Amino acid sequence: MTSPDRPARPKIVVTRELTDGVMDRMEELFEAVLNRADRALTTHELEAAVADADVLVPTITDRIDAALLQKASPRLRMIANFGVGVDHIDLHACRERKIIVTNTPGVLTEDTADMTMALILSVPRRLGEGEKLMRAGQWDGWKPSGMLGHRVNGKILGIVGMGRIGRAVAKRAQGFGIKTIYHNRHRLPESVEAELGARYADLDTLFTQSDIISINCPHTPDTHHLVNAQRLSQMRADSYFVNTSRGEVVDENALIEALEQGRIAGAGLDVYANEPHVDPRLLQLSNTVLLPHMGSATYEGRAAMGEKVIANIRAWVDGHRPPDQVLEGWN
Repeated sequence: MTSPDRPARPKIVVTRELTDGVMDRMEELFEAVLNRADRALTTHELEAAVADADVLVPTITDRIDAALLQKASPRLRMIANFGVGVDHIDLHACRERKIIVTNTPGVLTEDTADMTMALILSVPRRLGEGEKLMRAGQWDGWKPSGMLGHRVNGKILGIVGMGRIGRAVAKRAQGFGIKTIYHNRHRLPESVEAELGARYADLDTLFTQSDIISINCPHTPDTHHLVNAQRLSQMRADSYFVNTSRGEVVDENALIEALEQGRIAGAGLDVYANEPHVDPRLLQLSNTVLLPHMGSATYEGRAAMGEKVIANIRAWVDGHRPPDQVLEGWN
């Protein structure tokens, strides 16, 4: 059953190519306009999309701001984001226009935590450097002093942001004998801390005491450049920095300077301040492992994200509150 004020087959515009199964389902259920070129839409194309859609399905590469929404047709009632983070969407402008915004939480936790853990292991053990050495044909055999890094067992991991992903990272860290301290907007219940072997700390303590720091908080106005030059100066010269959250949480210039000057030992990064541009200075640093924003990139995760988008749209069509609605106040 559909809501009488909503089309049974809403016109949805999907801004990026998704997995085949998801796109097939969308074509079956909706009047779907799909982007099979797998490139980001131009501003003009996005304007055309919001002017002719009941539902827009954007991704992190699309900037949905107030200027764009001014071009939207009154028919645009929903933005069903393909992704968890919504910092690329002007939520205030959506609220003013009474546009529902949904996201896809929960299905990327394990994938992103896996990638975070991979970087936590890779950077201290210099896996990136070793792999490049092999491919360049420069390895001249085993030696006692060759490719020395630091063990992670017994080290202290400082997690900034203890939501689903942060907790999944802490759980993985236990298996490697890593001790966890964390900072979060709200302290976890003691029972959860005990289960994860995690201890709450303020940010000053976390940056001072951690051997490895992992950023797992969302990008919001409060967390923009949360990691700045002052915070980085609190880290020890033998400590490491990992970010699989958002590049904007970190003052990237300050991080690069700390790496260049040897004030921290290394970094593992999956996200950057001006994606897809990567600061050339990062590319020149041997003490970094750099990934192309692939923390959640699994077939299983992308399929689950697509199913979440579909479920949110179908709930809206049926007149129900979408299960992953970001903004409260209306349906």
